[in-house]
Amino acid sequence: MRTNKRVQGHISATSGKSAAGKQPSLQSTSKKPEKQLISPKTQAWQIVAALALLLVLALLVAELDAGIAAWFRGRGVDKNPLEYPLTAAVVGLIASFVLRRTQTYPVLKPGIRTELFLKIGLVLLGARISLGEIMSKGVGGLLQAVIMVTSVFFFTWWLAGKFKLGATLKAVMATAVSVCGVSAAIAAAGAVLAKKEEVTYVTALVIITALPMMVLMPWIAQGLGLPPSVAGGWFGGNIDTTAAVVGAGTMFGPDAQAVAAVVKMAQNVFIGIAAFLLAVYFVTNVERRPGERPSARVIWDRFPKFVIGFVLLSVLTSFGIFNADALKALDGLSKWAFTFAFIAIGIDLSVRDLRGMGWKPFAVYMAATVFNTLLALGVAWLIFGVLGL
Repeated sequence: MRTNKRVQGHISATSGKSAAGKQPSLQSTSKKPEKQLISPKTQAWQIVAALALLLVLALLVAELDAGIAAWFRGRGVDKNPLEYPLTAAVVGLIASFVLRRTQTYPVLKPGIRTELFLKIGLVLLGARISLGEIMSKGVGGLLQAVIMVTSVFFFTWWLAGKFKLGATLKAVMATAVSVCGVSAAIAAAGAVLAKKEEVTYVTALVIITALPMMVLMPWIAQGLGLPPSVAGGWFGGNIDTTAAVVGAGTMFGPDAQAVAAVVKMAQNVFIGIAAFLLAVYFVTNVERRPGERPSARVIWDRFPKFVIGFVLLSVLTSFGIFNADALKALDGLSKWAFTFAFIAIGIDLSVRDLRGMGWKPFAVYMAATVFNTLLALGVAWLIFGVLGL
């Protein structure tokens, strides 16, 4: 409703200026608003064509992922270090180049539903999180998750404020770095009504930084002589994407993989909590007008509803409602949804838009990542090395 009022106010102000100045002709008055306000109606075939393209590209990603994995297995590396999100994003970027050069991108754009695919994948991601499994493997992972999420979030929030980043970009970036990358960024964006460009920018940074960290961190951990539990805690508390966390843990060893997965799952639990708290904060502080008292209904309207599905699936998984085959199927569907999403991110990615964001968001993200890396190492060493939790 506020957005509509702002638009109406802008239109009224614009018309007022026209009336005060030179009077437009009757012909221009009747035609100009039509060109501004009426947009071409999306046709069903555009959506179908876009989905068909995404399906073809997703199948291509699956084939590439299998081929890359087989290549690494032939060289003694069991886990493919080039995870499918990166492959999907690269395929999407190539497709974006072709679509924009052939001027077919505007035609297919209505069916490139990046946020929808991410939300579906995020809901299905809840099936991977079993609270019972987290607690059965010790409270160390949960304790580290609490320390890391709160510390990294508020550090990133503070640093972004020092660099004068926008409130919505600050919220999306802080949540992405502190919780779990892309999934958390989408949840935060829904809670604060962030711009699509901001979500795309943060998502691109997550993908770009996750791959080198996934490859380098096991090597660094081995060089430092870290025990498997400490190394796993470091991976899980620092690398932003779940797939890259599992990949790093697998490269170091099965014990590190188990701890890394638990720590990352524990951080994933905070997706819903972060989204709810951000929605409350933005409604009651950032966007509140003087004398206005936001109601619970306003907060509910702003809360990203797909987070409820994520929490519900997590609860059902924790109670053992799904058997092993069902969990495997849900995990497969989640990966397909995220594959569609990462391809769509690559297609939607505009270098011009990212360049327009400036250097400050990049500097904040990288500084927060360094802070996250050092803090995660110290916390993992304390919890899993010294305390032995």
